[in-house]
Amino acid sequence: MTILRVSAIFCAAILICPALPGTEPNAATRRWWSHVVAMSKDDLEGRDAGSVGHQKAARYVGTRFARAGLKPAGQTGYYQSVPLHEIRLRTDRSNIELAGEDGIRKVQWLRDVTIAPRTGLPEAITGDLVFVSQTDPADDLNLRGKIVVQLSPPRMLPRSVNAVKPVPHAGIVATISIDNPGGPEPPHWPVAYSRAMTLAGTPLPAANGLPVDFVFNHEHADMLLAGSGHTYKELAALAAQGKPLPHFTIPASLRATMSFETRELASENVVAVLPGSDPVLSNEVVVLSAHLDGYGIGEPRDGDRIYNGAFDDAAYVATLIDFAEHLKESGTRLKRSLLFAVVTAEEKGLLGSRYFVANPTIPKDRFVANINLDQLRPIFPLKLLTTLALDESTLGDTVKAVAAEMEVRIRPDPEPERGLLRRSDHINFMQLGVPAVGFIFGYENGSPEEVIYRRWYAERYHSPADDLNQPWVPEAAAKFNEFFGRFVTTVANAAERPRWKPDSTFVK
Repeated sequence: MTILRVSAIFCAAILICPALPGTEPNAATRRWWSHVVAMSKDDLEGRDAGSVGHQKAARYVGTRFARAGLKPAGQTGYYQSVPLHEIRLRTDRSNIELAGEDGIRKVQWLRDVTIAPRTGLPEAITGDLVFVSQTDPADDLNLRGKIVVQLSPPRMLPRSVNAVKPVPHAGIVATISIDNPGGPEPPHWPVAYSRAMTLAGTPLPAANGLPVDFVFNHEHADMLLAGSGHTYKELAALAAQGKPLPHFTIPASLRATMSFETRELASENVVAVLPGSDPVLSNEVVVLSAHLDGYGIGEPRDGDRIYNGAFDDAAYVATLIDFAEHLKESGTRLKRSLLFAVVTAEEKGLLGSRYFVANPTIPKDRFVANINLDQLRPIFPLKLLTTLALDESTLGDTVKAVAAEMEVRIRPDPEPERGLLRRSDHINFMQLGVPAVGFIFGYENGSPEEVIYRRWYAERYHSPADDLNQPWVPEAAAKFNEFFGRFVTTVANAAERPRWKPDSTFVK
């Protein structure tokens, strides 16, 4: 599929770059894109939870909701403050190196190696390296005092319990997992930062006496293996063929000092309501959600350190704003009430929506549905729409009916092993007992659309490349926004509220 980069003059005129040949955004799509631009500009610095840029973006959303006639439904006006607790690795105060036969080799945090921050991790570790097969960790090896190096299986793919045996950890100083570039969501290097966040009052992740667990960049893995007589390419090829991996010592030791820092902070959910028109059904509330936060400022990639998050998820906060504006301009009154919930800290573990369902600003027994917007990328024409939780509730039946009117095919998640259902904010509403759905632009296996989709995850997902300069398809964005409007309107005006299917795993 050919992508045409339109001229700089055209881009400046309509705030859109670049578009597919033969497509031109309509007025509604240009307005929608203007909201994406407003929330994804560099001066918002990626909208990291608790940052000044996030606060600016939240104020933009609240102002737009007010102009669209939505009523404030936060704790203070349109805003609900979410208290957070954070631990992060201070890379400027930490050091890691390899000492081998050829001397000291400096290892770069976030580019060569990273670590998940935990409380209780040691300030310094040292140990000799030994490579151990993950599928056969060889229980008879003496690993006490060692740092174990292993190959990781592809991310987001099912693991056979019988095929992967955990390395006995007694006496092990640390493990180093060389990441795997395979799978539907390949790892990105450099890593933005090493940080973990929880809701205030919730314990931060703790080491609990387990070995320190590093992740190493596969592209630089031969730095680890130097002098061993083995290469990463050789070992990866054996693993890919299902052949046994050797066990061997590596003539090097790793030395690391680590400094962690904790802080308390707050970030805001933006919450607004559009009261329903029906005297009875207006007591029922359809929650429309999307997350405002991105990855913020991180380790530079190709010279860019701002992780703008244009399609993850500013574009679909923009869809909520655009829908509210359309309702006001058209004078449309819906029977049920709509709650617009633009939540924070999704990228840190769905924390904003978790806080909201635990501290709802309107009674949660009024919630009858959640329609969540995330994981959508308008990067090829919309013909097929994957729907998360499609068969869990009658919302799925409504999705199919509305999509059929627009000649869009619907399918359930073809890759449930990726856990997408549990990786966005709808899951917190579902666990509350509220039927919910989420959406993904779908593709046929082996199609050009799948190539585009996989490339987006490989090159742009959670990276500075998810910015305002990436290719996208105006017609696809417009068609999804129209589908969303029709779907919400149908749910809000239906005689019956959404119900769980009898065999749903979420039936309370």
